[in-house]
Amino acid sequence: MNDQIIARHWLAIIAPKAAPALATSTVLILARIWNANGAEHSIGNAVLMTALSLGAAAAGVCASIGRAGDSVIAGTAFAASGGLALAGVAGYADGLSLPLLLWVLATAIAYGLAARYWRTDRRESVAYERQTSARREEHAHIERVEALRAGAQIEVARTGAAYAEQLAQALVTRAALPGFDFKAVEAAGLPELPSTNKEI
Repeated sequence: MNDQIIARHWLAIIAPKAAPALATSTVLILARIWNANGAEHSIGNAVLMTALSLGAAAAGVCASIGRAGDSVIAGTAFAASGGLALAGVAGYADGLSLPLLLWVLATAIAYGLAARYWRTDRRESVAYERQTSARREEHAHIERVEALRAGAQIEVARTGAAYAEQLAQALVTRAALPGFDFKAVEAAGLPELPSTNKEI
């Protein structure tokens, strides 16, 4: 009901969707710069990148097995392993065709994995919105019922007060009439006012 309306900037909307392409493009660009600075056909550099990639993959396997496995750490380790493998091949290769092919493949895989998380996130946010909307409707209904109950109690109190006022006015008017005998009214008894606090 009183939610703030927040308009997100278009960059904030596009940035998560562009992140996989930006990551793989950055790795490709840095690997080609490394290639131009002496990594081409360097066995030592290829062995280093292979060892780092295998190490990151092993860390991902260790993080994903067992009961205490963490999917975030495992995913990060596997992504690092893939990035290191892409950088190693792009830095070692002669031409640009193989690095570009690997870049397209890595970008497609990154978007495939990210789409799964985006769907899950979207499903959770839609479920949260539905639950929040249902709670709001329930609370609004309770508020309406309580407002009606309070209004009814106020009207009952007003009716009782109006009755007492009319009775007092009638008694004053009757007392002013000629020939009114107050002692006869006292002997007959006055009508009892309705009680608003009923005993249970």
